[in-house]
Amino acid sequence: MRARTAARVAAVVPVTVAAAAAALTAGHWQLHADRHRIHLTPTARRSCPDCRGAGGWWVGGANPEMEPCGCWAARRELTLRLLPRRTVPYDEPPF
Repeated sequence: MRARTAARVAAVVPVTVAAAAAALTAGHWQLHADRHRIHLTPTARRSCPDCRGAGGWWVGGANPEMEPCGCWAARRELTLRLLPRRTVPYDEPPF
């Protein structure tokens, strides 16, 4: 019974990973995962008529700056915390 369950889980995991990778690519997300968090950040869309996948454009003038495109800058970043970070206990107040 356990061998069948383990075989099913082993078969499902690669399919799930492939589906998640396809969904992230189609939704224009970039994934960063470590032991403390899973972090999703939006990426620029190649099909955007304004920036054409560059993520923005340069605004001229005395101090040129990059103006971010709304195809990715207006979307939120998503973070899921997994393990709590250690906090250093202080014996005295900070100020």
